[in-house]
Amino acid sequence: MAKSVLIDLTRCIGCRGCQIACKEWNERKAKKTEMRGVYTNPPELNSETYTYIKFVEQEKDGVPVWSFIKDQCLHCKDPACVSACPVEALKKTEAGPVTYHFDRCIGCRYCMLACPFYIPKYEWEKAVPWVQKCSFCSERIKADMVPACIKTCPTGTMFYGEYDDVLKEGRSRINKSPGKYVDHIYGEKEAGGTSWMYISNVPFASLGFNANIVNRNFPEYTWKYIGKIPAVIGVVLIVGAATWALTRSKNSDKEE
Repeated sequence: MAKSVLIDLTRCIGCRGCQIACKEWNERKAKKTEMRGVYTNPPELNSETYTYIKFVEQEKDGVPVWSFIKDQCLHCKDPACVSACPVEALKKTEAGPVTYHFDRCIGCRYCMLACPFYIPKYEWEKAVPWVQKCSFCSERIKADMVPACIKTCPTGTMFYGEYDDVLKEGRSRINKSPGKYVDHIYGEKEAGGTSWMYISNVPFASLGFNANIVNRNFPEYTWKYIGKIPAVIGVVLIVGAATWALTRSKNSDKEE
């Protein structure tokens, strides 16, 4: 059975322990950032940051309140990134993680276009760049170890286990405390279902979650659009060649 995670946003205290543990385990560097008047740092996922905590300040009953959102690859049950990759550099494993194999990657970045959650990032700053994203600590799961970010969390924000058990836990918490949680498990149906799911005490849209993702598997849409890219490139090359030939002909006439 595939592994899964339930993130209970009511338990997160924004300590960023998961963010640090992820960097240490994956040996990722820190990129230089600037103060922007907010606590979220870095401002978004990047090639060196597989997970981060987003700070959202809102007003509830006239009182300012904080919400802390852990963001990372959701490891879709039927990933659009995997279906979009023409060389199988991305793979959905039976254990749950969506893994990346740099030795197969050709740098087309179709995975970045296909992902409905905008997760994969590219190493634009490097001469030999690769795609980077959370691996769900696939090597730790393979060794029967808990993923690094979950292991370090001091408040039990993340409930880790088999997919069915995790989904059951999410529904149980909502049913037992209907006034505490929004009646929605984000990731249960979005994009056909994801291995990482969320429950919250405030609407997900107000926290920056994409509330417009369809409840269907994305691979059936992927090549409908991405498959047109080679044809578009071909047309551009043909038009470019024709323009070059016409320009050259005119220049030759002027010279004569």
